[in-house]
Amino acid sequence: MDQQIPRRLVVPLDHIDQAIFLLRGQKIMLDADLANLYGVTTKRLNEQVKRNRARFPVDFMFQLTKGEADILRSQFATSSERHGGRRTLPFAFTEHGAVMLASVLNTTIAVHASIQVVRAFVRLRRLLATNVNLARKLAELENKYDAKFKVVFEAIRRLMIPPEPKRQPIGFRTRH
Repeated sequence: MDQQIPRRLVVPLDHIDQAIFLLRGQKIMLDADLANLYGVTTKRLNEQVKRNRARFPVDFMFQLTKGEADILRSQFATSSERHGGRRTLPFAFTEHGAVMLASVLNTTIAVHASIQVVRAFVRLRRLLATNVNLARKLAELENKYDAKFKVVFEAIRRLMIPPEPKRQPIGFRTRH
């Protein structure tokens, strides 16, 4: 029987999609993002992980290296250690690790948010599979038709590449 999730506990999928990263060839979410979704502090989330370490094998969770953390920090302008930011390296959770977190946190928000997290991972997987199938079909068509259509196929391939995200410039603008 499907239970209705209270509206205030539903996290929009696009918010979760933005928190999923590709790192070490895996789709992951960071501990701070999951803590926010699950309605707990990052400190509490990591405490529960330490208490339940056996539930988080390496294919569920891993800790970022300093280099990986620095890259993420520079990409997303998160606070550095010198400016009061976190002093430990973040943990990355795969889809399975994110779901396991909900079970060790055992809060209503965590349970409902984990459902949305799984839906976001599944949606991402479907999008990637669709793109792979489209690329395969395009290659088959390209082999089937002669060079006259080469320009068309190249244009379609360019359209398949996701656009670069638009970034707002950081800083102040001066008037001239």
